[in-house]
Amino acid sequence: MLVKIYPENPHPREVARVVETLRHDGVVICPTDGVYAFVCALSSQKAIDRIKTLRNRRNDELTLICDSLSRVSQYARVDNGQFRLLKRNLPGAFTFVLQASGQIPVKALGRRKTVGIRVPSNAIPVALVQELDMPLVTASVKTDDEVVEYAIDPELLEEHYGHQVDLVIDGGPGGMTPTTVVDLTTGEPEILREGAGELV
Repeated sequence: MLVKIYPENPHPREVARVVETLRHDGVVICPTDGVYAFVCALSSQKAIDRIKTLRNRRNDELTLICDSLSRVSQYARVDNGQFRLLKRNLPGAFTFVLQASGQIPVKALGRRKTVGIRVPSNAIPVALVQELDMPLVTASVKTDDEVVEYAIDPELLEEHYGHQVDLVIDGGPGGMTPTTVVDLTTGEPEILREGAGELV
């Protein structure tokens, strides 16, 4: 099912409709800063497992979408230097890898001790996090080594994945460039993947 939400001013009724789906173990395709992504509630291990199955990758690094730096600090360990770097670059097209905090369910993390954190500039996922009052687990519909023409078109995404997800949000055309991934767990920032964000 396709749900139209305008990124300039997400309508509260449509946001609430999507969040109700997320609260019931739903998986949704949602726009972000660049590519469209599968998202679900952090509290739903069932939905997290569904996203892993959709991506055919069982051991992906867990990536969370947050709405603010204050929420980031709940789910990741952030020192003063890291906080200043995050503040300079977020919201934006970045995934920052940080040490996970004890607020993330152990089963969701698996054996990993780190977590990818995003605060998108797109207002739609931010509104979903605010209404849900917890981060979204996310994985892009496009992998690093594939070009998927339908990944920028929500109607084509609905045609392709509509039978596998609960909702597809039409937030306008998506992009094909993923986030820039920056590892902050080893001292100096290390760029693991060049993407849409330019680190400052």
